[in-house]
Amino acid sequence: MINYNFLDPAVVENPYPFFSELVERAPVYQVPGTDVYLVSSHKLVDAALRNNNDFSANLTGVLVTNADGHPELFDFTQFGGAVDAIANADEPAHSVHRKLLLPQLNARKVEAMEGELRDWSAQRIQKLVDAGQGDWMDEVANRVPVMAMIRLAGLPMEDLEQLMQWAFAGGEILAGTTTLDEMIELSVHTAAMSTYLIKHFSNALETRGTEQPADVIGELVIGVREGLISEKDAISIMVVLVGAAGESTSSLTGNAVRMLAENSELQAILRQQPEKIENFIEETVRLETPFKGHYRVVINDTRLGDTDLPEGSWVILMWAAANRDPSVFEDPNSLNINRIRPRDHLGFGWGMHFCIGARLARLEARVMVEELLQRTESFCVDPVTKPQHISSIFVRRLEQLQLKLISI
Repeated sequence: MINYNFLDPAVVENPYPFFSELVERAPVYQVPGTDVYLVSSHKLVDAALRNNNDFSANLTGVLVTNADGHPELFDFTQFGGAVDAIANADEPAHSVHRKLLLPQLNARKVEAMEGELRDWSAQRIQKLVDAGQGDWMDEVANRVPVMAMIRLAGLPMEDLEQLMQWAFAGGEILAGTTTLDEMIELSVHTAAMSTYLIKHFSNALETRGTEQPADVIGELVIGVREGLISEKDAISIMVVLVGAAGESTSSLTGNAVRMLAENSELQAILRQQPEKIENFIEETVRLETPFKGHYRVVINDTRLGDTDLPEGSWVILMWAAANRDPSVFEDPNSLNINRIRPRDHLGFGWGMHFCIGARLARLEARVMVEELLQRTESFCVDPVTKPQHISSIFVRRLEQLQLKLISI
């Protein structure tokens, strides 16, 4: 019997002892009182990912916290819906959605964004350096990824503040610690974002010509005109893009800088050997996986490991647990920037659902870390304010990260 309270704030803040016990003792663990199962071992997460016949990526429900403080399944299908765009789509729709987005996320396009990403990062980081202190999350980590998403999507940069609010509201829906009353409030934010995106997309559909698309909206316009997707599909894809693009890289860069701020020796190594920064980013993704897991719905009675899963139940593929599985990773709880195959983790998913924005997330993280290291002699966590992650079983994002910085 696993004795951890899944929603205990201490477990949410530091879930890794819980994950370790799951991997060792209950790799398929039924969340008490629900039809939701946590899949934690690398072997069984991999098995589920390979079985698209029995596991659907469609997001049909999420865990919430009920009035008694216990987990409960909030079933989207009761309200006539499910999220089935890009990361949450099954075949053949998934391939269509992915193909429409890839031209804006290929290597050439992403590399072309580096200069602008570096300018944004340098400007915001220099403000912290000049002040000698400040909140990394508010000033840099939460803003630059949303700015990149805005540029990628083709939305107005002057809407940054509003889009930031919407981007992080999506993560709250999946948090598990959210109450039913809070879900209703978040649904209002989601509706407002959808209305905003419909307005911009409809305008593009009416006004854009046949020129080569310069952004995601342009690609989706072509998809609608060619009958590959509906207008509803296009909006759903953009809703997922707004949420995922902000949350994932904000979480990644926040935890990367926290680990650096707590380890002056590692800072020195990366300043002397900047070529190791990319490996450091991969270790951050493995150790502090930005999205701890993703849902799958069981569409046929099936068996995973030693556990029978009934049709209509849900699993959460726990990337964050599998990424510390000792059967796969040597010394799994330690950061090692010299791992032989640093990208052999599940932090960006795997297979056909491998994160389409992984290339951009890696670039953003590398640029931000480079700029921070280049502009400082040292930095550390402000001892007055302890870093704390937001209350979420889904996202590993810091609520704030107050730094003390010494310039060169």
